[in-house]
Amino acid sequence: MTIRYPAEIAVTVAVLAGSVLAVLNDGEPPRLAVLGWALIVAACAALFFRRRFPVAVAAVTLACCAVYYPLTDPDGIIILTFAFALYSSAAEGHVKPAAGLAAASMLGVTAGELTSTSGRHVDNFAFFLMTGWFIAVVAVGAVTHYRREAERSKEDEARRRTTEERLRIARELHDVLGHNLALINVQAGAALHSKDAVQAQDALGTIKRTSKEALQELRTTLGMLRQADVPSVSRISELAEAVRASGLTVRTEIDVKTLPPEVDLAAFRIVQEALTNVTRHAAASAVTIRIRETGHDVSVQIEDDGRGGTASPGNGIRGMTERAEALGGELTAAASETGFRVHARLPR
Repeated sequence: MTIRYPAEIAVTVAVLAGSVLAVLNDGEPPRLAVLGWALIVAACAALFFRRRFPVAVAAVTLACCAVYYPLTDPDGIIILTFAFALYSSAAEGHVKPAAGLAAASMLGVTAGELTSTSGRHVDNFAFFLMTGWFIAVVAVGAVTHYRREAERSKEDEARRRTTEERLRIARELHDVLGHNLALINVQAGAALHSKDAVQAQDALGTIKRTSKEALQELRTTLGMLRQADVPSVSRISELAEAVRASGLTVRTEIDVKTLPPEVDLAAFRIVQEALTNVTRHAAASAVTIRIRETGHDVSVQIEDDGRGGTASPGNGIRGMTERAEALGGELTAAASETGFRVHARLPR
């Protein structure tokens, strides 16, 4: 069986037991005993609300102590409730309020000692001991809080990186499989409906080459952590050749120098996905690929002479947009004067 409030119960038992022992050892009838026990019970009860109202509980326990010690006898250890509430407040992130309450308590003790008409009740050693105790309690609570925050930040960062990695792998697999399977589908349809044996043979040969490339791409994607042959702008000619086999006229205008790896990969995947969409949806006869440097950015544009119109927000365009935005760039996909245009701006 799990105890719900183990710390609160432990402090309450300690305070009650300590107070009973103080009464038994004092030898004289306690002064304002009912008030004293009421304050002890109130302070202990407040501790059970410390997680929901940490600063308020610290203030309540301080108030109970401020009334208890000047007015009642004997001196119990109700101060333990205030120390525990201070720690809880600091540990929950309310470090400044906890420090303020600790300072207020010591100022109250100082004021009480200076205005007392019956002499001092707290000597210098006890005063400095109490001050050091409160400072230590707040400090330990603050350290606990910041340590929790650091651990929470690490966990959040780990989750964020895991999510980003999953999205990256999902985009890679979508781009690789979507592009090549689309070409295979087109060629299979051509072979199925062709009455020309030579044309059907060519279509089957294209299917064989495309499926082989798809397997190679898949192995490359799954081997990204080993820095395998990562797709890049230099391999766009291979994409163009594969698409030409489906009957499209593909023109390429590429004028870029060596790109950073992440930009190089993003440009390749955007072109790949755009060509996949042209093959599957555009009913185009020609497509032009333009990649060039514009200042500190790389411009990637794919334009066809197909149907045009409004693009449906599918995984392909969403994936291209995410790739561009992940690098701090942007992507637009919309109808042009002659068909449909995809344009991405990728910061170098």
